[in-house]
Amino acid sequence: MPRKSKAFYSLLLLLVILTGRGSTSGQYISADTYTRYELLAPETHQFKIYYEVTETRAGARYHFNQIREGSEASDESVTDLATGKPLKFEVVTGAQAKSDSPADNLSTAAKYIKVFLAHQIAERGEYRLAIIKTYKDDKSYYTEGDQVIFKRPLGIPRDSIVLPAAHEIVSCSVATQVLREADGRLKLAFVNSGSGGQLEVTIRARKLKS
Repeated sequence: MPRKSKAFYSLLLLLVILTGRGSTSGQYISADTYTRYELLAPETHQFKIYYEVTETRAGARYHFNQIREGSEASDESVTDLATGKPLKFEVVTGAQAKSDSPADNLSTAAKYIKVFLAHQIAERGEYRLAIIKTYKDDKSYYTEGDQVIFKRPLGIPRDSIVLPAAHEIVSCSVATQVLREADGRLKLAFVNSGSGGQLEVTIRARKLKS
């Protein structure tokens, strides 16, 4: 098989895997989805999430983003990335979400951010949006001795995690690229290939000694 054909079918297989994973979890995940986690002060157990996703389902009027069980969400906002304008949204139960979108595999036991798209998705159309929210979750983000720990399964194709200010990396359970933000914070960036489903991520960090 020619090299270009092999690359095409490899990409197609990856898209199928990612789409299947989105259906299994009840949350739509496009192949170009990106999530950035900014770890806030350790004692707050909070982290800010910046989530980019492309909605491509023909006929869709809403986008549903699941609020993970065990996490307390606050400071939500949604932006249309084509126009930069805010989008209307509301937090709904799984039953309400299922009623609005019966064809989707949404959990009736979960809660969702229901985003009102500015227009219905056309055939072969797409809609890029960003959801920003802050989670409080002391089981995912906590301290242990002098270390800060972020431990969370991530099913998004591309992720980055920004450490709190003045912290250094002790260890990371996945292969990662380490970058420095303009304000000096360290960012760990990595890719989930999709072959193993959710990526079990554990990051340990500690405060720099002055």
